[in-house]
Amino acid sequence: MKVGAIVIYESTVYPGCTEEVCVPILEKHSGLLYNEGFFCGYSPERLNPGDKVNTLTTIKKITSGSTREVAEIIDQLYQSIIKAGTWKASSLKVAEAAKVIENSQRDLNIAFVNELSIIFDRMNIDTIEVLEAAGSKWNFLPFRPGMVGGHCIGVDPYYLTHKAEQLGYHPQVILSGRRINDNMSRYVARNVIRLMLKNGIDVARSTVAVLGITFKENCPDIRNSKVADLVKELQLWGTNVIVIDPWANPDEVMHEYGIHLGPIDPLPTVDSLIVAVGHDQFRSMTPHQLRTLCRCEKPVLADVKALYNRHDAADAGFTVFRL
Repeated sequence: MKVGAIVIYESTVYPGCTEEVCVPILEKHSGLLYNEGFFCGYSPERLNPGDKVNTLTTIKKITSGSTREVAEIIDQLYQSIIKAGTWKASSLKVAEAAKVIENSQRDLNIAFVNELSIIFDRMNIDTIEVLEAAGSKWNFLPFRPGMVGGHCIGVDPYYLTHKAEQLGYHPQVILSGRRINDNMSRYVARNVIRLMLKNGIDVARSTVAVLGITFKENCPDIRNSKVADLVKELQLWGTNVIVIDPWANPDEVMHEYGIHLGPIDPLPTVDSLIVAVGHDQFRSMTPHQLRTLCRCEKPVLADVKALYNRHDAADAGFTVFRL
């Protein structure tokens, strides 16, 4: 680095990481002193993979700097390209904390509806119908149950809890939400197995197709995909699992999870189906089209993302499970 350099970090970290971890490394290798020979900024990325509307320039950007003067320089830098404007935080720590709680908040909200889904299933109540009814109130938050994967929501809360534990505080709510969300893949798999057994399907000699392995719809990103955990759980029961995903890179999936992607055209004939990701290719199919893929008399359809009308799916001959 040259004298006067400004180093801006964008990766999600725990509050204090930039100054406690990154700055000493910069000082050591540059021979310069922090806030004298060089300066730092923190402006967390807010990119949404696969989103063609909310992009870099259309999402408001948090900015911060290690001095007031540098904070202003950094803010002006981002304002030159960010059409949505910027939010200049008072310190690096505030900016770091703001980013890490964005994803922690979403994680907790999803954990809440996941827990509701588990409770309502025991009450024989459809969770989606409950959420749609509750959503008639203007200020109800429209979160849906699901398997929380990806490189943000399922990971970032641990940054915050790590720092909290260093400071002598053991987080309860955040880690509780993490436990619930981390268990949803196993929960889905075991419910599918339970219903297959109930329908007289020989699980150990059956084939189940899992549609989708990316962590979100219409996106090739497979990082921290919870569908892989779902597949492993099914395989523990001896089930032959075929994973199909038109968006994922087969080589990446094999390298990361050791899973071979099955054929897309034509789709294979199986005993039951799990639609795990809401890709447009799957969303456009009807329950009757899905039923033609199943050879047994009473197949199970696990509609994890609630893509289909559950009554239409039942009329098509499926035993339906959804979160």
